[in-house]
Amino acid sequence: MKKVIFQLHLLLGVLVSIPVLAWALSGFLYALPDMVEGGMVEKIDSARIKVAPGEAMVMANTLAGKPLPTTALTLLMKDGRPQYQSIGGLGAESIFIDAETGEASFSKPPGWKTRFFREAHFYYFTGSWQATFLIVFSALAALSALTGIYLNIVYWSRQLRRKHDR
Repeated sequence: MKKVIFQLHLLLGVLVSIPVLAWALSGFLYALPDMVEGGMVEKIDSARIKVAPGEAMVMANTLAGKPLPTTALTLLMKDGRPQYQSIGGLGAESIFIDAETGEASFSKPPGWKTRFFREAHFYYFTGSWQATFLIVFSALAALSALTGIYLNIVYWSRQLRRKHDR
């Protein structure tokens, strides 16, 4: 029984480590702002903001031609200009709204580094199976942890018995 659990633990470790490795590598890219989108982190010039967040969402909806289910609206400096980034209405894509002029535009196709970051970090490659994927791999990770705990208990209880028997 212990051998089966040990083999299961090793197999689960390999299966679970693949998405965790992708997530960790993409998180590393996220920690280096120049790597993703090739941009820099700039301080927002609040004096230049003329468009309110609500107006920015309306402009994004107008550009898309329908009400978008926006999940995040972020204010950032992009190319030296304050811009809102509306995310969620188009999946992995976004809409940028100039915070000075209100001009909205679809985001340009990302480079390979940014695509890797989005696909790996947010599991976009799973499409509509994203929630299922996360639940299944969370369950596998929990099972891996439980088998590891069991194996440690068996190992240390044997070590203690051997020490006690001496």
